[in-house]
Amino acid sequence: MGYDRAITLFSPDGRLLQVEYARKTVSQGSAAIGLVGKNSVVLAADKRLPETEKLIVPDSVEKIFKINNYIAAAMSGMIADGRVLIEKSQLEAQQHMITYNEPADILLLIKSISTEMQAFTQYGGARPYGVSILYGGFKADKPVLYMLEPSGIFFQYNAVAIGENSSEINKYLESNYQPNSDKDTLIKLAIKAFKASGIKLSPSRFDIVVVDKSGFNRMSLKEIESYL
Repeated sequence: MGYDRAITLFSPDGRLLQVEYARKTVSQGSAAIGLVGKNSVVLAADKRLPETEKLIVPDSVEKIFKINNYIAAAMSGMIADGRVLIEKSQLEAQQHMITYNEPADILLLIKSISTEMQAFTQYGGARPYGVSILYGGFKADKPVLYMLEPSGIFFQYNAVAIGENSSEINKYLESNYQPNSDKDTLIKLAIKAFKASGIKLSPSRFDIVVVDKSGFNRMSLKEIESYL
């Protein structure tokens, strides 16, 4: 009935259809997983390199980004939309450091980005961001994980997956996740969750980052291969 033609128009049953379409876009993106352990946060993402692009360099495909030394972000959905929000996050983190001479608070950073995402669900002439983002880092010296949706809402999680097959992956995590795990256990769990969802295991296909008290650490291809 045309209720999906404008972002500012509610359907009779109280839905913003363009926001729901944005969530559908996220579900079609390659999967990303976030896990909180005893002293670290692990973010793992499936790069899902295009089969038609045989000559693409795997290292040029980035799904997990460094916001600052103690915050990382993984996304699923429209990568172009995600990059805009990632760059905004990086800029705000840098401004906070310059202004206050301390690392940015992850929750304040997420609230700023969620406000940006929510604004695009209520202004005419714009569309929602077609991306969900996982933010992992430290707050009060404790590892934390947040997930932002296209609507602008966010929640804190111990473990969560976004993107393709996220329902199956989340069911696997619900059955197998153990709090206070070390980073090795979390990495192995993420790989097993990908495998359980039917994803082909290949070192070049994954991007894995560990954020602990030493900071942001991206795993090399050889390290990922050893876990596989």
